[in-house]
Amino acid sequence: MDIKKTKSVALIVAHPDDETLWAGGTILLHPEWNWFIVCLCRSSDKERASKFGKAVKILKAKGIMGDLDDGPLQKPLAESEVENCIMELLPQSQYDLLITHNIVGEYTRHLRHEEISKAVTRLWQNGKISASELWTFAYEDGNKAYFPIAIGKASVFKQLPQNIWKKKYNIITETYGFDQNSWEAKTVPHAEAFWKFINQFHANN
Repeated sequence: MDIKKTKSVALIVAHPDDETLWAGGTILLHPEWNWFIVCLCRSSDKERASKFGKAVKILKAKGIMGDLDDGPLQKPLAESEVENCIMELLPQSQYDLLITHNIVGEYTRHLRHEEISKAVTRLWQNGKISASELWTFAYEDGNKAYFPIAIGKASVFKQLPQNIWKKKYNIITETYGFDQNSWEAKTVPHAEAFWKFINQFHANN
C-alpha cells in the first residue's frame, strides 16, 4: 500500500486493548490514515469503556464500542449476531482497508477473536462491507509456550521503532492500567504482522 496516501481504515476487534496490542504500532506509524476502531465487547463496562476512549484519542483515531457477551465461559455466539453488531457499529460500509483478528486468534485461544475474524471475512466476501484489502493479525504463541509474537513470514511484517513500541506499552500500562507483570504488559509485541488479502475468495473462512 502507498503509505503516503490517506486511507480509510476500519479496525474491528473484540476487546478494548486489542487495537493497541495487535495494531497500535501500525496506527501510530500511519497518522495520515483515517482510522475507525470498532470494539465489539465491553461497552457496558464503564471503566474499560472509558479507558478505550482515552486510548483511541492517544492513537488519534475514532472509535465505537458494542456489548457482545464476553463472559468467562465464552459461549458461542450466532453468526448473525456478530455480523449485525458489526454492521450497526460501522459508520459506513466502504473502506480502503479492513483489519481484524486472525481466524485462529492471536493466542491459544479466545473464541470471540475467532468469531469476529470469521464475521468480518464473511461480510467482506458477501459485499456487505467494501474494501480493497483485508488484513488479519498474524501472531502465534506456540500453543501457550510463550507470549504471542508476530509471524515473520506474514504478508506484512514491521519491526517497531523503540519509541513507537514504548507508546504502545504506555497505553497498555498507563491508559488501560495493566500491571507491568500482567500478561497484557508482557505481551506487547515489538513487531506487528498481518496476513493480507486482496481477493475475497482467498481469505480464510
